[in-house]
Amino acid sequence: MMDSNTSYRLRPTWVEISPQAIAHNVRRLKQIIGTRVALMAVVKADGYGHGAITVARAALANGASYLAVANLEEAIILREAGIRAPILILSYTPIEAVSLAITHDLTLTVYDAALAEAYHQQAQQAQQPLRVHLKIDTGMGRLGLLPASLSTTFASFTHLDFEGVYTHFSVADENAAFTAEQVQVFRRQVDALRARGMIFRYVHAANSAGTLTSPDNHFDLVRVGLALYGLSPSNVVPAPPDFIPAMTWKSLIASVKTLPAGHTIGYGNTYITQRESRIAVIPVGYADGLRRAPTHQGEVLVRGQRAPIVGRVSMEKTIIDVSHIADVNIGDEVVLLGAQDDERISAEEIGRKLGTINYEVVCSILPRVPRVPEDTGATMSRNDWA
Repeated sequence: MMDSNTSYRLRPTWVEISPQAIAHNVRRLKQIIGTRVALMAVVKADGYGHGAITVARAALANGASYLAVANLEEAIILREAGIRAPILILSYTPIEAVSLAITHDLTLTVYDAALAEAYHQQAQQAQQPLRVHLKIDTGMGRLGLLPASLSTTFASFTHLDFEGVYTHFSVADENAAFTAEQVQVFRRQVDALRARGMIFRYVHAANSAGTLTSPDNHFDLVRVGLALYGLSPSNVVPAPPDFIPAMTWKSLIASVKTLPAGHTIGYGNTYITQRESRIAVIPVGYADGLRRAPTHQGEVLVRGQRAPIVGRVSMEKTIIDVSHIADVNIGDEVVLLGAQDDERISAEEIGRKLGTINYEVVCSILPRVPRVPEDTGATMSRNDWA
């Protein structure tokens, strides 16, 4: 079996993650929300592609007190890594898996009255309480009880510990007026539930955008994902300028050669050199998560300068034009996402060019690309390095 250093050298494209950046961003978030509000670090989708275990440890060590994931599998991975902090599962947990959730001391989301009853029955059979957070749909139209459905007497479910109640903002990154309407609906429903005798330790609504823009909506806890990683919720709600992006995607120059004017490049001959051109190949492609389309839109950094992608991205190779960059050689470092010298290609920039969002950019880098601690040559599995 090859060791981690050998694996790193055999795959000359990798992602560097900075736990120090995560730690810095968490400390800044704690400054923003103050001491009376708890911070829930959202580490679903393997920590937005950054490595959930590493992110969770860095976040908890610097002020986060709760974690959130998408599903039971993600939660158990954290538990098996020795992480004991509370973990909220934001999405559906199958009824037959409730006993596992209890065994691993996990918190489930209840967003349907029938589901609450089924969870309660499973907890009764296990003869142990199940910790849950009640979710209210105030405008997202996804998971959550509609206000009209909140007449259920949840307090009668004696084996459910309703630790929290929450909602999710749908446009906090661009529409403050609609978000204010959601908050108004949420406050009314929480007040009504409390009037029926329910007691919640945590009331929460704010995502990254809500956390950065609306202190009045912080309640007892904020759920922060994107800003944790140094990324901006939107153009309308950018991350504070001192937040640090935690991910850099790198590769190496595999080939450099000069092509004459009129030479075709890549599959489909979609690019033809207009002049004599210095062309380089990097060993990364759509099998690694680099988008094939749209063609001729991407750039990378070589020796601190931007080099355009020319021709179609292949499965494991990408061609770039380095005619304007002096002394490019085989083995030179290439940055696909992140900074090199004084130049930077951000996830936000890539998202704009691709017609998508920065969330998708960082989550789309595939698991086969090693994640390594920043500035080291040691690589570890995406699920277990820290």
